[in-house]
Amino acid sequence: MAEKRDYYEVLGVDKGASGEDIKKAYRKMARQYHPDVNKAADAETKFKEVKEAYDVLSDDGKRDTYDRHGHVDPNQFGGMGGGDFGGGFGDIFDMFFGGGGGRRDPNAPQRGNDLQYSMTIEFKEAVFGKETEITIPRTESCDTCHGSGAKAGTKPESCSVCRGTGQQEVVQNTPFGRMVNRRACSNCSGSGKVIKEKCTTCHGAGKVKKQRRINVRIPAGVDDGAQIRLTGEGEGGLRGGPSGDLYIVIRVKRHEFFDRENDDIYCEVPLSFAQAALGDEIEVPTLSEKVKLKIPAGTQTGTYFRLKGKGVPKLRGHGTGDQHVKVTVVTPTKLSDEQKELLRQLGGLAGGAAVQEQEHHESIFERMKKAFRGE
Repeated sequence: MAEKRDYYEVLGVDKGASGEDIKKAYRKMARQYHPDVNKAADAETKFKEVKEAYDVLSDDGKRDTYDRHGHVDPNQFGGMGGGDFGGGFGDIFDMFFGGGGGRRDPNAPQRGNDLQYSMTIEFKEAVFGKETEITIPRTESCDTCHGSGAKAGTKPESCSVCRGTGQQEVVQNTPFGRMVNRRACSNCSGSGKVIKEKCTTCHGAGKVKKQRRINVRIPAGVDDGAQIRLTGEGEGGLRGGPSGDLYIVIRVKRHEFFDRENDDIYCEVPLSFAQAALGDEIEVPTLSEKVKLKIPAGTQTGTYFRLKGKGVPKLRGHGTGDQHVKVTVVTPTKLSDEQKELLRQLGGLAGGAAVQEQEHHESIFERMKKAFRGE
């Protein structure tokens, strides 16, 4: 059997990484290797490896045990000697498999799960920001029983099998003696409580599915792939525990005329042969307005001009990026004999340009027209 990789190595974090760093690393790698997204032959194996590493490192007790003992094979304890291995040995199993040496209160408050929502917005909405309302399906505490799961006028009772501990002792006779292991109570599923009369609304679950309308503010300058965290807008907690968080993943549509790189905007503007040769002042669309741009005589195709402060507002910090305008000289294709002769005399063109080139520049003109119209 292949030796297991170090869990910290699997997630790509340091041994002293915080719980939040571990969670971020897990989310990133889980998306990368999820079999629904990654079709590589080993994607599922890597996904399971990442999940196993996160299950251990996200639990303080399991992480502490792993830091002290590494990967543990439960069979290695089979030869510890005969006799009655009672509570003491059961505590060892609790330490390795139950989360850190102490029993967890099955009735303690439990935080709700986080949710993720993908939102697609227009290019200019990402630049200038917007406020919108979304509808999220999520579980919330049942209003009828206030999360207890019991019918009105009743309440959950302590489990008679585990006496409210949520755990059962399972005795196993082995060649080395009698071993006692603890596991979740089969009668109450580890909750320590039994509901004899269930709530008619949630049927004993304590939670119900609801459609929640939430106002979302998209900050100006947000980029494709950014995440917005809304604290407490995830799944409802159990037994009075806090709700999880909602993470909104932003997807930004492409623009026909503008391209974006970080906080800067790029566009391409056509020039006629005469404008490039003699110079001119042209009108260029920006994200918010039309501005004048001076073209010096002798400008070559592919030259970039910068419009300072006409880019994207900086998401973190002050100021705005710039707009970079690339000019492309349009080669004339329909010339009279006199024009052709004049060009030959100037040492210009010896023949016509390709139709393909002309079609390209016509498309630039069309895109710029749309930008002028604010599309």
